[in-house]
Amino acid sequence: MLPLKEKDKPIVEKLLTAGCCARCVLRFCCVSVQAAYRQAQHETLKELQTFIMEKENNKVQDSADIKPHDTELSQTVEDPPCKRAKLDPIEAVQSETDAAAMVTLKKESSVCVVCLGILQDLCGPDQAVKIAETVKAQNYQFDTLVLSVSLPAQLCVREHSCWLHVKKEVRQKGLVLDKDDVIQVKEAFKWIMQGLVTRQLEGVAVVSKSPFEVGVEFTHPDTESDCHFLAKCCPDCFRPTKNKQSVFTRMAVVKALEKISDGKFLEHYPCPPSEPSGSCTPQDIQCLHVSVFIAGRYNKFCRSLPQTPWVIDGERRMESSVEELIAAPILSAFRADGFNFSSSGREDVDVRTLGNGRPFAMELLNPHRSRFSKVEMKQLQETINKSSDKIRVRDLQIVTREAMSRMKEGEEEKTKSYTALVWTQKSIENEDISFINDIKDLTLDQKTPLRVLHRRALAIRQRVIHSMNVRFVDSHHFYLGLKTQAGTYIKEFVHGDFGRTKPNLCQLLKTDTDILELDVESVDVDWPPPIPE
Repeated sequence: MLPLKEKDKPIVEKLLTAGCCARCVLRFCCVSVQAAYRQAQHETLKELQTFIMEKENNKVQDSADIKPHDTELSQTVEDPPCKRAKLDPIEAVQSETDAAAMVTLKKESSVCVVCLGILQDLCGPDQAVKIAETVKAQNYQFDTLVLSVSLPAQLCVREHSCWLHVKKEVRQKGLVLDKDDVIQVKEAFKWIMQGLVTRQLEGVAVVSKSPFEVGVEFTHPDTESDCHFLAKCCPDCFRPTKNKQSVFTRMAVVKALEKISDGKFLEHYPCPPSEPSGSCTPQDIQCLHVSVFIAGRYNKFCRSLPQTPWVIDGERRMESSVEELIAAPILSAFRADGFNFSSSGREDVDVRTLGNGRPFAMELLNPHRSRFSKVEMKQLQETINKSSDKIRVRDLQIVTREAMSRMKEGEEEKTKSYTALVWTQKSIENEDISFINDIKDLTLDQKTPLRVLHRRALAIRQRVIHSMNVRFVDSHHFYLGLKTQAGTYIKEFVHGDFGRTKPNLCQLLKTDTDILELDVESVDVDWPPPIPE
């Protein structure tokens, strides 16, 4: 039996007459028992009809209790027969009951004026089979799934109209019923479908929170104009955005319905809503797995390899990049749709990264495979390293989204070590070497270098060179080791960048200097955690 009460009878009768489906009637009666929605809709409709007929049956019973006329009088006085047959009280009431039944039965085959068929023929075993077939075909790795539903915005308008339709009845009866207590179409849909999908997927649980999401979307082009009057009544709720094809988003419609008065609404929209010509159209079922995050450190041994694809004016300048060499095997292994690459700083195309490497992280978008053992990650790392002699990866591991932030935390305060091959115009003396070696915590004012001005804002940034040491090569060449604050432009410190970096090595040595080669020796970010070889 449905968990309905006497106070629900006028609402049930009013909604059925208006053209609501049985499950939408339950929603408006605030029935939160999930089993009630899982029952076959025709069974629910029969129970609703029986429920409202009890009122009529009571009338029948009352009529049956009427005392008959005196028998003797009726035997002695003969009334002439009437040309028009009259129904006795019981038959009359029964006729009214049959008429009410015909009204509700007529609506059984109609498309619901509120849910537009979503809780009728679009919500059952056939839909569960479609969902399961799509999921199986896309071959995801998952233990549970969450079912999401995208509904046409006009459902909000139709639901508001039906709410106003029963609101007057509720007030007249002195009942208390809040619109927020009405069960949402999405919730009812999920209650019905969860068990059906679980059975089709051989026991995979459909839960409220899962990394794997299956999205079901419905559209109803014939009723899209239902929302249009709201744009005239509440224009500030509908603002065009770049990423939205229509201004009539669900959120915008809900906002407008909260703002518009009942009277204004009823001026522009029928109450109850008009009967639709057909049901909603289900769109392609979409599967989406949350991102998986990969971290590690990379070395770059090539002086003609950019960190990311190098494209200028739509033309690619170099055939590959660090990002692509690392990403290709990972994308293939995780069967991901795409990725986002980030790192702790970046080196120029002609700069090598040596030592223990530079920390990097990748966000893998919609991976079809998401679980790898430590052994499998080790094998994946070896695959990357064998694919090219230009790079090498270490400490490859799966990390959490939260852990990703640690790579960037305090990056400006971290230190980096470099080795630069420097040329000087004048000959280097021992005094010059000693002078450089003795410099500690030198503060630089670096105006944005000319070479990166196209991608970085013009500013003067203070950076610190903590220490330097010189390794003599010949009278005009030496290796300069530097330990600096992260973000220091080393090339500009050496050649001065036309005076945009002050002080610079030219000023310190009182001669023109230039940088011939540069290597990153260490990036002192203690992330990700090292993995023993």
